[in-house]
Amino acid sequence: MKKGKWIITIFLIMIIAYILHPLILRRIFHVSFQEEIIKYSKVYSVDPYLIAAVIKVESNFNPYAISPKEARGLMQIMPATGSWAAEKIGLENFYVEELYTSEVNIEIGSWYLQNLNKQFNGNIPLVLAAYNGGSGNVSKWLLDKRYSKDGKNLDYIPFLETRNYVKKVLSYRKLYKRIYNFNL
Repeated sequence: MKKGKWIITIFLIMIIAYILHPLILRRIFHVSFQEEIIKYSKVYSVDPYLIAAVIKVESNFNPYAISPKEARGLMQIMPATGSWAAEKIGLENFYVEELYTSEVNIEIGSWYLQNLNKQFNGNIPLVLAAYNGGSGNVSKWLLDKRYSKDGKNLDYIPFLETRNYVKKVLSYRKLYKRIYNFNL
């Protein structure tokens, strides 16, 4: 089969799988650590589909992931952020290696999403931009007419990585909402 026909065939199979049934999609887009995701989504009032989407994009559900910038675990928490959050949450005797533990990582990441959610008044694109690009940067961008016409939303995200990150997370969140029922 020629390359073009092969690509078209795969594309058609993907469309059929998407249309047919969420069960098929769940096999392709599996969500690990559902118990922890649901638990901490309730504790910190964060959308579980958002948590799952952040994990997918950050680490592809690899609890031992580490970034070139030293972010760790499922939700790619920086050591300094982990220590700060652990203190705020009241996790006693926290040490950075615990960021590789799904329970601790998802708790800290969920708490941090809640914190950003409060800071940015529930504006999920801003929350995600801050999670990836830093809340200080998002606050600056909102004050800059090149990036925000109204000071409340970002019309343009100047960091390509952050711009792509927001799009990916929102896309996975939408997909997970369609194919999963986290029984909240």
